Order: sequence, then C-alpha cells, then structure tokens
Amino acid sequence: MKLLALWEGLALGSALIIAIGPQNALVLRQGLVRQHVFAVCTVCFLADALLIALGAGGLGTAFRADPLILKTVAWAGTAFLLFFAFQAFSRAAHPQALTVEAGTAKSLGAVISTTLAVTFLNPHVYLDTVLLLGGVAARFDGVERAMFASGAALASLLWFYGLGYGAARWSRFVSRPQTWRAIDIGIGLIMGLLALSLGYWAWTSS
Repeated sequence: MKLLALWEGLALGSALIIAIGPQNALVLRQGLVRQHVFAVCTVCFLADALLIALGAGGLGTAFRADPLILKTVAWAGTAFLLFFAFQAFSRAAHPQALTVEAGTAKSLGAVISTTLAVTFLNPHVYLDTVLLLGGVAARFDGVERAMFASGAALASLLWFYGLGYGAARWSRFVSRPQTWRAIDIGIGLIMGLLALSLGYWAWTSS
C-alpha cells in the first residue's frame, strides 16, 4: 500500500506539472541558452516540494480530523480531477506547442526572481499543489501520506531537471502540437483513473 501511495503521488504530480505554462517555458528557455539551469530547476523543484508538503501535511491533517470533511474533500477532489481530465482532453482536441522566445542573457538574480514570480504568482499552483494534492493526500495517513507527497515531489524533480538539462534534445518535440496532443491524452487518462480511484474510496469509506 505504501508503494501504491508513492505511485499515486507520482502519477498525479506528473499529470499536474506536465502542461504548457510560463514556468515550463522558462525552464525550457534557460535550458536552451544554458544559463543558470541548475538554479532555475532547483527553485522550481523546491517551491513545488514546499507547497506539496504544506498541502499534504497541513491540509491533509486538517481534513482527516473530521470524517465528514474528509469525505466532502474526497468528492470535491474527484470533481476537480474529472474537470482537469476534461481540460486535458479539450487541449488535446486543439493542441498547442511549448515555445520560448530567445530573449537576452540575464543575471542569476534576475532569473531567480523571474522564476519565483512565475511560480508563486500563478494561482493555479496553489490549486494544484496545496488544495488538490492536499485533498487527495488526506485519504492517506502517516507513512503512506508521506510516500504520496514524496511521489508528487519526485515528479517535480524528474520533470524540471529533465526539461532543463534535456532542453536541447526535447525542444524539437515540445515544439510540435502533436506531441502535446499525446501528452494531454495521457494526462486526461491519468486524471480520469485517479478520479475513479478517489471516488471509489469516498463511496466505500465508512
């Protein structure tokens, strides 16, 4: 069951993080120009890990304190997952591509500031990491919840460092709408399966 929690966290974390957005565009750009790649990837990963920990730890504990709240949150999480699955399939129907502008060289401080801004000023990051991941994590307790959060954080680590340091190799793929169609279909399927799992748990839990 502990490994299952880890894999669920990894799957949900991956589905949430692998999407076209300013944060991924920034990581890709820095990887392509080979400037401050480690710093950008590290800031993105640590920010995600912090928010995941807050969601899984703080909100997860608060939600588990009341069985009614826990079940309500589980059903809300199921609805959110189904909505995200619908969004992913909608994007797949009209695929776009992850593109970046060449821009000019920036100092380490400017790049870190930009990274922090596109991370913490994006309201979706709180919905994804704190509320949604925190709500799903609430179904687990103790070590299993820690494993779930670790899986979600591992998804961020693998994605950001993989995208940043593999930018030159990945760029020709992420610039193709067909690639993102396949990715969004995969994300939609993952979200749908996780919604079924969470909904079944909410339905059968006492």
